[in-house]
Formats: sequence, structure tokens, C-alpha cells
Amino acid sequence: MWILWALAAAFSAALVVVLTKAGLKNVDSNLAFAIQAVFIFCITWGIVTVQGNFAALKEIDQKGWILLILAGIATTLSTVFSYKALSIGPAAYVTTVERLSLVIAVILSIIFLKEKFTWQLALGVTVMIAGAVLIAVSQAASK
Repeated sequence: MWILWALAAAFSAALVVVLTKAGLKNVDSNLAFAIQAVFIFCITWGIVTVQGNFAALKEIDQKGWILLILAGIATTLSTVFSYKALSIGPAAYVTTVERLSLVIAVILSIIFLKEKFTWQLALGVTVMIAGAVLIAVSQAASK
């Protein structure tokens, strides 16, 4: 079932890029994210409310809070940087380079989460890096 959620996330992320790029024409990238953040806040807390998960807040331990806060900071910075890049660069190229985060996530997962490193994973990471480099170089060559 995780694959369906992952595909839904991929489709949603693609929509975010296209809609954001289109919406950034005459809007500061930070203002655009601030506007979207209001909806992120309302929708996610709405889901928590509908699911009745407020009680679970008190069950989160100190380590969990620290990790979630750090992840929230990283999410915010990632989005701010992504929106700035989208405001000045082509969406297809920005997104390709930005998605090198997948490679970094794989490496960090292996190091910190002790996830298994396989030849298939190594090959996939290599292909992602090669694809990002190819697209970035094609953008530079077309100028």
C-alpha cells in the first residue's frame, strides 16, 4: 500500500512545482510560500482533527519532538530554497536538480538509519545523478 501513497505524493509534488512556477510570475517566492503555508497548516490540522489525533500529541517523547521540529525547519528551508530557484529558473531543470535530494536521502538513510545498501540501490542512485547532470548540462549548453 505504501507505493500508492508514494505515487500520490509524487503526483502531488509535480503539481506543486507546475502550479507554483505558474503562480510565481509576479509574486515574491517567500510570499508565495507563506500563502501556501496557511493552507498547509489548515489542511493538515483539519486532517488531525477529523481523525481525532489530538490526544496523540502528549504521547510524543522529547526526542520525537526534537526530530519533528528539526524536520519542520528542514522542510521550510527546502521549500523556501526551491521556490526561490523556481522563481528564477525553468521548472524542469530546477526540479531535476532539486530531486538530487533523493540521492542524499538514500545516503543519509544508509548512514543514519542503517538501511541496507544493495547493488540495485547503487545503480538507481547512479542513474539519478547521471540524469540530473545530463539535464543540468543540457540547460547550460542551450544558453
